[in-house]
Amino acid sequence: MRKILVVGPSWVGDMVMAQSLFMHLKSDGDCEIDVLAPGWSLPILERMPEVRRGVVMPIGHGRLGLFTRRRLGKELAQESYGQAIVLPGSLKSALVPFFAGIPQRTGFRGEMRYGLINDMRLLDRAKLPMTVQRFVALGQPPDAAPVSPPRPQLCADSANQAALWERFKLDPERPAIAFMPGAEYGPAKQWPPTHYAKLAHLLAARGFQIWVLGSEKDCAVARPIANGNPSVIDLTGRTSLGDAVDLIALARAAVCNDSGLMHVAAALDVPLVAIFGSSSPEHTPPLASRVVIETLRLNCAPCFERHCPLGHTRCLTGISPEKVLAGLESFGDAPLSS
Repeated sequence: MRKILVVGPSWVGDMVMAQSLFMHLKSDGDCEIDVLAPGWSLPILERMPEVRRGVVMPIGHGRLGLFTRRRLGKELAQESYGQAIVLPGSLKSALVPFFAGIPQRTGFRGEMRYGLINDMRLLDRAKLPMTVQRFVALGQPPDAAPVSPPRPQLCADSANQAALWERFKLDPERPAIAFMPGAEYGPAKQWPPTHYAKLAHLLAARGFQIWVLGSEKDCAVARPIANGNPSVIDLTGRTSLGDAVDLIALARAAVCNDSGLMHVAAALDVPLVAIFGSSSPEHTPPLASRVVIETLRLNCAPCFERHCPLGHTRCLTGISPEKVLAGLESFGDAPLSS
């Protein structure tokens, strides 16, 4: 049986999309997959049946930590991996597989990592425009034709779901819509909280409860959404990443920005309206069938900036709550039906 170490990405959405690579590797032959990744990502990896275990990278994003990486590599050498697949493009991300003496170390050409990567691939961005396509390509032979990536499929934890109902005193009789109003990258990806608040009132009038999910960093954008609306339950900063995954799986539908939790909702096959502003759905779309993408495709977009260079963010403010509500109503299985 092949043993493969995958050096995982540092963002929630990218980690979810990496499951497509794991699924492809499993379909291509019997193998065991371990993933070297930040500690926060373990709840995501635990919900991927293709992954044998997650190995915590003890060094924060952006830090070299050469001696720590060398020590970790020597520890992992005992696993006798046959291949390492390095998803990030940085030099430091290739150090642990090198120190572990893994014979085949696969990755795209990046920051001067000749020798560290000995199965070097050249990235054809036109041929592989989507991040998920690039991940899966590293699991193929160098000369193989691109394949259609399998869609990520996270598995919710039913025992934790039952505990969350009780812990937050959620109403099991009222269907829920999950809002994920944050975006780690910056405000140029965030639909205005006032728009979320109006949509929440429209949904509450139809008998829904609204769960606002996110980290502590998202509390500021969540407050105006919950303000004065008893149907809104603000859970930002009160749940772990694994909790958020399991709550999204319980929702009737979800509304979110282009963010990591957008990819989580897609991987759970929850009907989803995804709102794109400064970024492009052609590069990192939600990988699911029940998705409506709202984007205005202005001449200035996508700019991929953290803050709007023109100062107006019309790519987001121009998407009305009524338009997003219509997107929710458009799903064939009618998630807004009573």
